[in-house]
Amino acid sequence: MKYLDDVINLKGIGEKTAKLFYRMGIHNTEELLLHYPRDYQSFKQPVKIAQAQKGSEEPVTLELFLPSAFKWKKLRNLWIGTGVCSDGTDSISITYFNAPYLKRKLVAGSAYLFRGKLKTENGKYHMDQPKIYTWNEYQDMMGHLQPCYSLTAGLTNRTVMKAIEQALAGYEEGEYLPEDIREEYHLVSRSHALGQIHFPKDWESLTEARRRLVFDEFFLFLLSVRKMKEYNETLNTDYPMINTAWPQRLLERLPYQLTKAQMRVWNEIEQDLESGKCMNRLVQGDVGSGKTILAFLALLESVSNGYQGALMAPTEILAAQHFEQLVSMTKQYNLPFKPVLLTGSVSTTAKKEIYRQIEAGEVNVIIGTHALIQEKVTYKELALVITDEQHRFGVRQREILSQKGGQAHVLVMSATPIPRTLAIILYGDLHLSMVDELPADRLPIKNCVVDTSYRKKAYQFIIKEVRMGHQAYVICPMVEAGDEGTEGIENVTDYGNRLKNELPSDVHVEILHGKMKPAEKKRIMDAFAAGDIHVLVSTTVIEVGINVPNATVMMVENAERFGLAQLHQLRGRIGRGREQSYCIFVNGSGKEQSAERLNILNKSNDGFFIAEEDLKLRGPGDLFGIRQSGAMEFRIADIYQDADLLKKISITVDKLLSEDEELETERCAPIKRYLTENTGNFVDFRSI
Repeated sequence: MKYLDDVINLKGIGEKTAKLFYRMGIHNTEELLLHYPRDYQSFKQPVKIAQAQKGSEEPVTLELFLPSAFKWKKLRNLWIGTGVCSDGTDSISITYFNAPYLKRKLVAGSAYLFRGKLKTENGKYHMDQPKIYTWNEYQDMMGHLQPCYSLTAGLTNRTVMKAIEQALAGYEEGEYLPEDIREEYHLVSRSHALGQIHFPKDWESLTEARRRLVFDEFFLFLLSVRKMKEYNETLNTDYPMINTAWPQRLLERLPYQLTKAQMRVWNEIEQDLESGKCMNRLVQGDVGSGKTILAFLALLESVSNGYQGALMAPTEILAAQHFEQLVSMTKQYNLPFKPVLLTGSVSTTAKKEIYRQIEAGEVNVIIGTHALIQEKVTYKELALVITDEQHRFGVRQREILSQKGGQAHVLVMSATPIPRTLAIILYGDLHLSMVDELPADRLPIKNCVVDTSYRKKAYQFIIKEVRMGHQAYVICPMVEAGDEGTEGIENVTDYGNRLKNELPSDVHVEILHGKMKPAEKKRIMDAFAAGDIHVLVSTTVIEVGINVPNATVMMVENAERFGLAQLHQLRGRIGRGREQSYCIFVNGSGKEQSAERLNILNKSNDGFFIAEEDLKLRGPGDLFGIRQSGAMEFRIADIYQDADLLKKISITVDKLLSEDEELETERCAPIKRYLTENTGNFVDFRSI
């Protein structure tokens, strides 16, 4: 099988199943093989209830007898099924939510294998949503590490496993790394690593496979960044600028003064724009530190010099928010902006007119999402490219946008608190500016870390805040239930339904997640911003850029599943108004170690302090631990967990390029060839 064959060509995948793969961004066998497992399960011999470790995060398998049928009742639109099973000695209560199809499967007088997390409450055993197996199904899995994949509704773990088995059977790839580097890092071959990451023989094989794939991501990324820096620093801009009166005029009219940190960074941006060289600057600032006004000042400098500027945001919600803010400021201060909003959901007819306006120079600020880098967009004089939360685009998309304007200036903004030691390595092609000071009028958020027994009190607190005219977020790690091994992990769909039953009927609860259509997401966010929705149950889709000053409470379920830096990002969605705000981190694991880690968020609201502390806590021992979503979107590498490896690879890359800058020797030619052939996998290597 060819590496880039469509997944529909795999045996057993018809048009319907292929569409499910496409929905997850998997179109060909290459993308399928790079869809790494999110976790693994080890299926051990079933045990008696008394032998199982209570309260463990690890699921257990129990062989149980069902003496009488489950009882089912419907509360509003939620089906709840409860039954009592026995292992001959002890009894256990089992509950299912939204699974009425089990009425036919669970027959009184039969025995089943139930797999889930065993809990005790008031001396009684219970399990929620356990998986059910026959003996034959279970025996097939015993003694192996079973991969667990991220799925979408309608797609099973088994279907993904079978598809990957086929893709691996037809996969071949030569080695591109020099032998001395492989030996220095004790790396297995890439082909072997891909096989073992999906179907590992044991934990040791899995660790070796992951190490090789992490190495590849960091090594190839850093090579591109180093080459890009070298290329960028020689570039003269096509758009020289002079200091105009507009930025200073706006600063004098704003109803607040910029902080010292904001002024320092603005001066650095201004010097770059007027230097005659291409600006390539990263502005890192904590949530709420005031980076957006710096972006608007840079756009004002470009526009007042007669050029165009573009601001690319990772989501339509954030792009629309920036656009509305800029339009409002334009009217309020009579600024020379002629802005336009360009996103994927804009109609075809409207897009054509926007393309015409951009090419004709009738608009001078273009705000949008990935739509800004489509081939059809032709800019008249694009002098400044700003990307917000740039890690979500990656180096390649940033370069595509900057090249649309010839030798344009590039300004990158990020609120993801990456420790400075790592930021210098990861953003090596950019000059670094830090907005390390918050506006003085911000009230510090009050935080608490609790276990699940606090949930009822938290709901009462949310009701109290809603009665005072405020709003709340509840964050869950998952969109929907159903993935293997996720018992006990809260999901937005079921949690939202349960919360509607728990809270009074006059408290309006809605759900929001990334799988919704853009128009539906916008409708819900607009209603939340308008105050029509009181409690929003959401995934981390709200992590970046949502601005609802009236929201004063955030409750994060299974907070132990998130990285500290990401929790800090989420927390930044509250505390944006004048009222006191509160953040409740629910430790769903019950582990003391998780509570200690989360308590770092109790001690500080400083994102960079939290990131440094997270770096100290996170070690290579946790194979597939907490993902730092948002901190450079690598497929398998984690800049916190793999920080030591990242630092070492950075030295190797520098040494390699100092010895062979153009990668032309016999030793390095395979690297250059591999980069050229695999540009889609990693980043843009056109400058090598």
